[in-house]
Amino acid sequence: MGHMGTIYLVRHGQASFGEDDYDRLSPLGHRQAQRLGEYLRQRFERDGVQIDTVLMGSLTRHRQTWEGIALGARWSHSPAVWQGLNEYDSQALIEAISPEPLPKPDSPELYRQHFRLLKQALRAWMDGRIQPIGMGSYAAFVQDVASALEHVRQTSANHALIVSSGGPISSAVGQLLEASPEAIIELNLHIRNTALTELTFTPKRHRLLSFNNVPHLDSDEHQSWITYA
Repeated sequence: MGHMGTIYLVRHGQASFGEDDYDRLSPLGHRQAQRLGEYLRQRFERDGVQIDTVLMGSLTRHRQTWEGIALGARWSHSPAVWQGLNEYDSQALIEAISPEPLPKPDSPELYRQHFRLLKQALRAWMDGRIQPIGMGSYAAFVQDVASALEHVRQTSANHALIVSSGGPISSAVGQLLEASPEAIIELNLHIRNTALTELTFTPKRHRLLSFNNVPHLDSDEHQSWITYA
């Protein structure tokens, strides 16, 4: 079969949805990340796994998630920062289809409205019907994510950890499964915070091994830590 490695794609911990600055972890987000690190340390020690490559986006919530994982796992890797692992700008997307400024999504109804508009905007962007301010095309977004995975395939010996966001992770999985835009949007909006998605890779290609798992939050005491935003 030749050489095979594994990529562990991690979505960031719970961020500050509805706050003025979304791009930082909530107190729970920090705990989720540290808990994931503790879980990975135990699992990797048991399985004899050594992470040799760490990549992350350049957002604050990516860095804070990595710091929590590293603390929990007692790792000292220096992650490489890849802009291509950054999330799309959901605000710019929504504004491209809804020029009226929206109130803060601080009620269940406004929260639903936010995601309803985001779904419509994502679809329009993926179809090339809108060009949100400050954003490239969806094709370029997909290519950026693919280049990070390609980099791992070329350089990682065995096991890579990538900290990113729901958009890049769902796009990577969607490309592997040749999924429709609708299916990719559904995957995107159901990725849990600090969820693990595993890809296996050979020098030639990637395969999906698992998607959106939170084994570190499986116990009764951590059930309430499972979040989506």
